[in-house]
Amino acid sequence: MTNNNNNIILTRTVKDDLERLFQFQLDPEAIYLAAFTPKNPHDRAAYIEKYTKFLGDPTIHMQTIHVNDRIVGSIARFYIEEDAEITYWIDRPYWGQGIASSALTCFLKMEPTRPLFGRTAFDNIGSQRVLEKCGFVRTGEDKGFANARQAEIEEFIYRLEE
Repeated sequence: MTNNNNNIILTRTVKDDLERLFQFQLDPEAIYLAAFTPKNPHDRAAYIEKYTKFLGDPTIHMQTIHVNDRIVGSIARFYIEEDAEITYWIDRPYWGQGIASSALTCFLKMEPTRPLFGRTAFDNIGSQRVLEKCGFVRTGEDKGFANARQAEIEEFIYRLEE
């Protein structure tokens, strides 16, 4: 799917995309803001193994985000218990350009599952704005252990109904 505002194209994630996507999540500032990350985000083998399994999982809808033929991030719908949740990750050099909002808008056109939930660390203002721009409404709060911060932190829960 294409969004002409930012030359964004979403494609089904394939194994060849994983190495590039792994590199994005090594950025210390991105790890801090994402907060809820693996215990060791530098473990390449664990990352590749985990996401390779996800590629074949029919309950996970993963897309790679491209801008001008360059991989700049990923977006996916997955389930935690019975709740469908959204996750996305944009390479830091592309932050603040509207790419996450545009990619999520495109993704929501191809992903019919509703309600759809999004979660973000209490201080990840950028991600909160992305969800809100795309029609998600903040419906609650939770606390959880954030590996990236080695502490329990508050997270905000968002819901999209339409």
